[in-house]
Amino acid sequence: MASADPISLRLGRDGLESLDEIARTRGITRAEAARQAIAEVAERDRRRAGLAAEARRLSNDPAYVREAQEVAALMEQLRGPR
Repeated sequence: MASADPISLRLGRDGLESLDEIARTRGITRAEAARQAIAEVAERDRRRAGLAAEARRLSNDPAYVREAQEVAALMEQLRGPR
């Protein structure tokens, strides 16, 4: 990994405790814990954005919406009386 410019963060007590917990449980340095946490959050955000786009696409597809409604009605029937 190429060396990048260093950054400085003010994490506060809770942030520092969380960073220390990540570092301790993974057996890594604080710096590596911060790098991993940032990369993991970025990946999670990318996945969420992809899922949101897929949900928007499907909700705009009349055939999909119709099928989803049919499946929901079938599930309601299969559930039986309450």
